[in-house]
Order: sequence, then C-alpha cells, then structure tokens
Amino acid sequence: MCGRYAASANPDELIEAFEIDVDASAEPSRSVLVNPQQPPVGEPDYNMAPTKQAPVVLTRAPRAAREGTEPGEAVRQLRHLTWGLVPSWSRDVKAGVRMINARSETLLTSRAYASAARSRRCLVPARGWYEWQASPVATDAKGKPRKQPFFISDPEEPIIAFAGLYEFWRDRTVADSADPMAWLTTFTIITTDADPGLDRIHDRQPLVLEPADWSTWLDPALTDESDIADLLAFSRPGRFTAYPVSRAVSSNRSNGPHLIDPVAADELVGVVDPETGEIIGG
Repeated sequence: MCGRYAASANPDELIEAFEIDVDASAEPSRSVLVNPQQPPVGEPDYNMAPTKQAPVVLTRAPRAAREGTEPGEAVRQLRHLTWGLVPSWSRDVKAGVRMINARSETLLTSRAYASAARSRRCLVPARGWYEWQASPVATDAKGKPRKQPFFISDPEEPIIAFAGLYEFWRDRTVADSADPMAWLTTFTIITTDADPGLDRIHDRQPLVLEPADWSTWLDPALTDESDIADLLAFSRPGRFTAYPVSRAVSSNRSNGPHLIDPVAADELVGVVDPETGEIIGG
C-alpha cells in the first residue's frame, strides 16, 4: 500500500515538471481537516498523510473559459485535492479514510473506482514514499513485530508521479452549487505488486508511471478499458532504491527533510535488507 509519502516539490517546480497549463493550486477548496493543515497547503510536505490536501495533476476543461482556451477545451491543471477518495454516491465523507489506495488489478471492475478509472485519472507528484517493514525477529513493547520505516524513491528522478484517480462529492447541505464548499474533490493512489526486493518491505507499492505515459494517462478521451488496463499493468523493476529512515515519520506531527535521511545500520533492530534478505541488527 501507500499510506505516507514525501511531496517536497514547490508549485513552480511542479508547473515546470508537468508542463502545467493552468495553475489552480491557489483556488479555494474544501478540506475535511478540523485544524489547519501543517505544513500549510502548497508548501513542501515530507510526511503527506491521508485526509491532507496534496498537489495533483489532472487534465480537465475549466468551468469557465480562461485566457487562451476555448470553452470545453481540456487543459492540464495543478490542483490541491484531499487524499482519500469519496465516491460521488457516498452518503458522507467518511469513506475517504478507507479509500486512500486502489488496487490496479480490480480497478476497472470496482463499483467505487471504475467510473473514475475511465474518465477521471490523475497524477500524484512525489519525491518518494514510505513503507513499514514488519520484523520477522524483533518485537516491540507490546510483543508485536517491530516495524521499521523505509523511504523508497527513484535516485534518478527528484519528482515521480503516482497513477491516481479523482472524484467529486456534492454536499447537498450547501444550497449553492457554485460555492466551493459545496464540493469535496478527493483522490486515491493506485497500487500494484511490489518490485522484487521491495517486496521484502511490503507486498504492494504505488503504480509509478514514466513521463512518456503521463499525457496518455491524463487524457480524458482515453476510455477504452483495454488501453487503460495496459497502463495499469506497467512495470519496470529496478528503478527504485529503499533505505531505512527514522521512526519519527510514524507520527503525522513529524515533518521536514530530515525524515528522508537514512539511519545508520547500528540503529536498526531486526531489519531485513531489501537487496540481500539478510537480517540487520538481529
């Protein structure tokens, strides 16, 4: 799965990397958080967690024609959406907490995701993601397997893109549909089988698309399920490196670039080396 990731790029870097046509990241949007998001929305976040608003890239026609575009013309946009997909038919927003990931293998047949998979696909920019490895030999104070966080990234790419889906949920208690608070726009990250080696950390990983496939994935005109399935089946093992990081990332109150710094081997207890399978600190 993918339950935490680092979104360290600033808006200008994302606009350049994804060739954004319309920067809508500053537009008001509804959040599900009770307290203000920390770090504030739009700033680098090294511990992006579910229910936060995160930068997302999508291709869609703006509601109103903008300078240089015709009404109805789809343009590539940068927006901030809430992590945790809420289906349009959901009675409330609570479903989003359970729908932070969508399995690529069942996406096109799932009631919750099939419609979005055919017409509301997006990219989720990231520096990399965190995954927790359950130790086969070490236990914590409660007698459960000790969990060690790893940071996983592409050393050749400072910005990668998770394949995702987005959805609109209408709050019927807000009468004016033009009110930004009448709509909650959410997203989910698509997962697939973990690459060899990474499967020693967790059996799932985000589906990370290559830049050459970004435009095709975002194209709302792509509705053929076989073509979508081809993109969902993409795999190129060997792109990513993984190393243990501080257990501080387990707290969603922790943030900052230090979270992706590797920890020394002598600080590890019962950790399986993803490359060799050997136990470190056993």
